[in-house]
Amino acid sequence: MSGYDRSVSAPEHDLGPETVWHLQMPQIRFGRNAVEELGFQLSDLGVDAADDPHGLVVTDETLADVGHVDRVTDHLEDAGYDVTVWDGAEREPSIENVDRCIEFVRANEGEAGYDFYVGFGGGSCIDVAKATRAVIANGGQVLDYIAEPTGAGESLTESGPPLVLVPTTAGTGAEISPVAILSVEEKDIKEGISSNHIRADAAVLDPTFTTTLPPETTGKTAMDALGHAIEGYTTHTFDGLLRASDPETRPVYAGRTELTEMFSEKAIQLLSSNVRTAVHNGDDLEARAAMLKGALFGAIAGLTAGASLCHAMAYPVGNRYHTYHGETIAVLTPASTLGYNVASDPERFVRVAEMLGADTDGLGTRAAADRAREEYVRLQRDLNVVPSGLNELAGVTEEDIDWLASQTVETQQRLLRCNPRPVTEADAAEIFRDALYNWE
Repeated sequence: MSGYDRSVSAPEHDLGPETVWHLQMPQIRFGRNAVEELGFQLSDLGVDAADDPHGLVVTDETLADVGHVDRVTDHLEDAGYDVTVWDGAEREPSIENVDRCIEFVRANEGEAGYDFYVGFGGGSCIDVAKATRAVIANGGQVLDYIAEPTGAGESLTESGPPLVLVPTTAGTGAEISPVAILSVEEKDIKEGISSNHIRADAAVLDPTFTTTLPPETTGKTAMDALGHAIEGYTTHTFDGLLRASDPETRPVYAGRTELTEMFSEKAIQLLSSNVRTAVHNGDDLEARAAMLKGALFGAIAGLTAGASLCHAMAYPVGNRYHTYHGETIAVLTPASTLGYNVASDPERFVRVAEMLGADTDGLGTRAAADRAREEYVRLQRDLNVVPSGLNELAGVTEEDIDWLASQTVETQQRLLRCNPRPVTEADAAEIFRDALYNWE
């Protein structure tokens, strides 16, 4: 085993390599008009309409205004389900935002909550739905389940009533993720509730919901999905981490396997070859379906193997400057995943470059690996919706770098443990400096 202690992924571990990998997924329905099977999906999870169950749809005002929420509730009501809509989810949701949803649930249904939940929207809506269901099922407040020292660090022990997630963006992978990411506004940080008990029971992915996404949002969420896929493909192998003393303590981000690598490869290919069409011709349903499928595959890979350095850097940026997560990942990926991390395994990054479409013929291994960054930046410039770096994204300057670097290393160890190369605070500062400008 390496002496790199950040590769220790389990809080309680044996001094030996991990020998077991574990994959847990929600039930997944995918396809055009898959939302029409939402009622059947609930029935399949044991929610019988004949029992007069009452459910909650967690979403946001924008989706309600454009009529997408009505489409969801109409299908549920046609299947015999009684539903209430809470449309208060906010972009990059805070702990307080989830608290408001929890208060709504308890005010209307008591401590037991609803009989089922549906999260509908982008990653923010979905994370609010996941966290709400989890806290209602386990009691208490959100901070009880946030890691110390911010929260009490209690473990979730119950999953609660069925939760079905319906994404409207092809990016975050939150619909299958075992984590809900929330802002802690008073501390300028983000924290996650990480547990297999927070994972949804089912995900229904319908590309027809994504055709109304504007080009800018399409491009930025796609970069998040591509980031998941590449990070999952280049992180530690599962047996490069230390073995958990107890299976219950094995982390949800547990290193890559041959299975996750297959999903990563397909995701990189689907996303990189279809995103230009989806951004510039958003009505192309074939491209939209390919993007949603690529995002799903990237999430299966990246959110099982583990997000790493880029996501660790993105959370302090997003929380301080209130940037969209997808565009933050987009501007950080060249310097972090495709810059700093290349030294961990150049041959693997050669394969990434080729999957992104780079011509590596006649190049040495390291030169060919560096083409991955070049090809990724070329893609961003073609989309013309992604900022050129942190400076254009949020006005980040040299004076901000030390704070961002310290926050990354001090608050994001659960992600940095997965990174294939050690990261010190000085390293993080250099990477942030590199990311100020990805092109002129």
